[in-house]
Amino acid sequence: MHNFQDASDPKQESSNKGKHASSTQNRRMVWENIIWPLILDVNRSYFTLKEYHSKRDNFCKNKKIQSSKVAGGFVSLLVKGILIRQKSIYSIHYRLIPYMRKRAGLEYGQAIREASTKR
Repeated sequence: MHNFQDASDPKQESSNKGKHASSTQNRRMVWENIIWPLILDVNRSYFTLKEYHSKRDNFCKNKKIQSSKVAGGFVSLLVKGILIRQKSIYSIHYRLIPYMRKRAGLEYGQAIREASTKR
């Protein structure tokens, strides 16, 4: 069965990734380029929506990416439990705080393993 793409359809990307791979890629992009650098910048385990929007807008402008693509990755991080929302504050999973204190580079793969591991 052939997978033909309609070039006039803006929803379809040029890659042939499945829905799951695309979601993972969006989460990874948001985590590694916006959320984790923001956490290290503010030097605390939480951030406000205003701080996030500022970092997101700067990233989107520099990389020429629509903010709607980033929004899906952000929501997906909430669903996965890496980010936790409490009213207007967003915080990282408590198991990620030691990485923040050490100012370590924390890739998405390690973050998801830490947040989802049962101890």
